[in-house]
Amino acid sequence: MNNNNRGEIHKTAIVSKKAKLADDVLVGPYTLIGDDVIINSSVKIGSHCVFEGFTSIGKGCEIFTGSVLGSRPQDLKYKGEKSYLEIGDNNIIREYCTFNPGTGEGNKTIIGSNNLFMAYSHIAHDCVVGNNCVIANNGTLAGHVTIEDGVVVGGLAAIHQFVRIGLLAIIGGCSKVVQDIPPYSTCDGHPAVLYGLNLIGLRRSNIPGDSIKQLNYAFKALFNSGVTLKHGLEKIEKEITLTPEVSYLLDFVKKSQRGIAHSCRK
Repeated sequence: MNNNNRGEIHKTAIVSKKAKLADDVLVGPYTLIGDDVIINSSVKIGSHCVFEGFTSIGKGCEIFTGSVLGSRPQDLKYKGEKSYLEIGDNNIIREYCTFNPGTGEGNKTIIGSNNLFMAYSHIAHDCVVGNNCVIANNGTLAGHVTIEDGVVVGGLAAIHQFVRIGLLAIIGGCSKVVQDIPPYSTCDGHPAVLYGLNLIGLRRSNIPGDSIKQLNYAFKALFNSGVTLKHGLEKIEKEITLTPEVSYLLDFVKKSQRGIAHSCRK
């Protein structure tokens, strides 16, 4: 970092002398950058953005007009503790997105790399977002939500606090998600229910055909067979040799804290 050479910073931007910006960062008009912000190389920042708190932004991110990153959590428990927002590399953060840091001393909101956050996306305190995700316009994550890699969240979808969204899952637009969504699945509704496998996502991720067949069997046994999840898990473990993908699905279900969303067929 070099605090003396800050690349192209528009004359109307206000950048704290304590902030740490890589030499090639581009900062647009009327943007505000606070004392404890760290911005790495090749980041492009649009106009009227606000970066506050202990916020770090990885390499190659592009942040559009009006985004507010690192402002205090919208949480009544927050009493000014030192908490963090960490954003990875090569994220596209479109207009008027809002990302909050964690609540509680030392807590973090963590964003991975190569994600697309469309306009007005909101990431609340203590969330974890993986890599290669898409959060569509007005997608809203409450506090303590976990989004695993490759997830797509449709526009205007809202995800309840402490919910976990599994690997390569797709959530339909305007959905109300109040329970965990298992990996490799598609869901939609108010509240969201499961519709089956995300076959397109599985094929694009080069998941082997045999594993997709096993996942299809596992989904039927767990969610559409009329038995409890416990008995569905026992059936799968007895009857098939588990691929890594099926093992991951079963482990996700076993560890669920909020419960798994129901099938649309129930």
